[in-house]
Amino acid sequence: MDHQEEFRRAALDAGIPDDEISRFAQHLRLTIGLSAGGAGTVVGHLGGLPRLPVDTPWPSAGDAPLPLLLSVDCAALPRIDGFPLPADGTLLFFVDQEKDHEDTSGSHARVVHVPHGTETVLAEAPDPSWAREPADVTAALGAELPLWLQEGDEDEDWHEFWEDLEWDDMSPFQQRLAQYMEDELPHLDDLRTLAHGLWPSGGGIVLGGYVDHEVIGHLAEQTLAGREKEGEIPPIPIAQWPTHLEKETHRLATEWISLAAQGRSYEEYCTSFVIRHDDLAALRLDKALPMTRFEAP
Repeated sequence: MDHQEEFRRAALDAGIPDDEISRFAQHLRLTIGLSAGGAGTVVGHLGGLPRLPVDTPWPSAGDAPLPLLLSVDCAALPRIDGFPLPADGTLLFFVDQEKDHEDTSGSHARVVHVPHGTETVLAEAPDPSWAREPADVTAALGAELPLWLQEGDEDEDWHEFWEDLEWDDMSPFQQRLAQYMEDELPHLDDLRTLAHGLWPSGGGIVLGGYVDHEVIGHLAEQTLAGREKEGEIPPIPIAQWPTHLEKETHRLATEWISLAAQGRSYEEYCTSFVIRHDDLAALRLDKALPMTRFEAP
C-alpha cells in the first residue's frame, strides 16, 4: 500500500493545500507497533528460544550468553517507506539489560538477521532461568513525528518549553523551528490529528520511527564532542554549546532511525536499538547501538 498517497488523499479531502501536505509528510514516519496478545497475524515473539543457523553459537558478550528479547518474521511485517528492514528472514534481538544499562559500550547486545532458507535449529538456552515462555506479538501501524512537531502532553517537560517560552528567550535555532511551524505548517494540528487517526498504533515494542529524544541527545553530545576533538569543527565556546548541540541533535534525528524500542515501564529496564539509515539499508546490523535505561518512579 502507498501510505504517502493514502495520507495525501485524506489531507486533500480535508481541504489542506498540497504543498503543505508535502512539507508535513517529510517529517512523518510510520512505525510498526508490536503488541502481545493482540488480534491479527502473529509476526514474532517476545522471549522464547531462537532458531539459529546450524553450528552457530548462541550470541554472547565474551563468555556470557545474551538473553533473547524479541524475534520477528520480517516477511510478515507490514512494509513502510523509509524503513528498509530485510524483506524476509528473522530478526533476533539479544540483550543483557542489566549489564547494558551499566556499560555504554554496546557489547551486551546483538541484532542478528537469519535469512530465509537458512538451515536452522531451535537453540537450547544456555541458562534456563531467563528462557521465558514466548509471547506471540501482532503488528499495527503507527504515525510518529519528531519531538518538536509532536502534539503537546501536559506530562512532558518539552511541551511546556514550546508552550511557555517567550520568543526572546528562545535561541536563534529554536526561533527558526517555531517560525517554520507557523509559516509553513498552518494546519499542523489538523495534519497531526489526521496522521494519528489513520495510524493510531502504539505497542509495547515499536519498530521504526524517530530515536527517543534522550537517546538522540546522547548521540549528539558524543558526535559533537568527537568532531571538535578531531578538529573537524572549530572549538565551540561554552556559551554557544547548547545551540550547536540543538543543531546536531536535529541533524542526527534525520540520519538515525529507531530499529526497535521498548515502551517505558516504571521499575523495569527498557532497551532501544538505534541505527543509521544507511547501515540498516546495507544490513550492517552490527552497527546497531543499544541503550538500556531503568525507569524509576
